[in-house]
Amino acid sequence: MKKLVLVAAVLLAVCAIVIGCGEEDSSDKTQREQQEKILAEGTSQVGMPGIKNFRERKIMKDILELRDQEGLITYTYLENEIPKTVHRKTALAGKLTYFGETIGYGIPYATQFTSPQKPLNPNWDHETAVVPQADPNGLFSPGSAEGTWVLMKDPNSDKTLPIYIEPRIVVSPFKLPMD
Repeated sequence: MKKLVLVAAVLLAVCAIVIGCGEEDSSDKTQREQQEKILAEGTSQVGMPGIKNFRERKIMKDILELRDQEGLITYTYLENEIPKTVHRKTALAGKLTYFGETIGYGIPYATQFTSPQKPLNPNWDHETAVVPQADPNGLFSPGSAEGTWVLMKDPNSDKTLPIYIEPRIVVSPFKLPMD
C-alpha cells in the first residue's frame, strides 16, 4: 500500500512539474490577471465597434475566393533594393524588375501546412502545455522568415516549378533569364 501511495505521489509531482497542472505562482500570473481586469474594464466602458456592413470581411472573402481560382496566372517582380545593372540597363532602387510568369500568389516561407503546435497531452479535457509540431516533411518551420515560395513557369518549357525568393537570394530549379 505504501508503494502505491508513493507511486501516486511521484506521478502527481511529475504531472505538476512537467505538464504544468500545478498552481502557477509567479509575477506572470499576477500581471496576466491584472491585464484581464484592465481589458474587462475597457470593454465595459467602450464596448465593441458598431460594425453593420462587414465590408472588410466581405472583401477578405472575395480575395480568398479569387486566390483559389484554378489556373490563376500572376506576374512576379523583384524590387531593386539598390541600383543595379540588369540586361545592360540600370534598375534604380525601389523600382521593380519583371521576374516571370507565376501561378497564384507567393506563399511566405514560414507558412506551415499543419499546425505549428500540438498539445503535450491531447487526451486531457483541460488546457495543457503545447510543444512544437513538425511539418509533414519532418522539419520544424521557423516562426517567421523573409523568403517567399512562388510557382513559376519555366521560360524554356511548359512546366511550372517552385522558386524560392529572399531579398538577397533567389533559388530556382531552372536557369533564369537574367544576367
